[in-house]
Amino acid sequence: MAVKKRRPELTDESVSYEATAEELLKFYREMLLIRRFEERVGQMYGMGLIGGFLHLYVGQEAVVVGVENAITRDDPMITSYRCHGHMLARGEDPKRVLAELTGSIEGVSKGKGGSMHMFAPSNGFFGGHGIVGAQVPIGTGIALALKYRSSSNVCFTFFGDGAANQGQVYESYN
Repeated sequence: MAVKKRRPELTDESVSYEATAEELLKFYREMLLIRRFEERVGQMYGMGLIGGFLHLYVGQEAVVVGVENAITRDDPMITSYRCHGHMLARGEDPKRVLAELTGSIEGVSKGKGGSMHMFAPSNGFFGGHGIVGAQVPIGTGIALALKYRSSSNVCFTFFGDGAANQGQVYESYN
């Protein structure tokens, strides 16, 4: 799923972009892949085929698809334990994501990360993290490394409302 990503140079002016019908269809397909994958994974979890915890990305597909189609693959990304959608949007093979969920050595983290701890730095994905808000200071460190290297890339750190009141989140903003 090699797609040319676009990101206008960062400016103080607002930028608007109108997607073509072809792009909108692509976005829809990407969101549908995530939704159907998560629905099937939820069924498998209910059947006992996936162990541990399972945090689905249902209802949030547009967030990661929208961001992924506005940035470049060189922009690193980090998120919480709700990471399956991020892996799929980053272009990871759904079979490898499923293998991870079932504990297979063929998984993206060799079956050791499971649902909450997927990691694919070769894809610019620096993990799903099981501790609420823990990804924010790590994302801050990645952003600092980008700045130190004089990179024009941006680190995207995702977190939910449960992490919004964590001290480490506000400490990272400082």
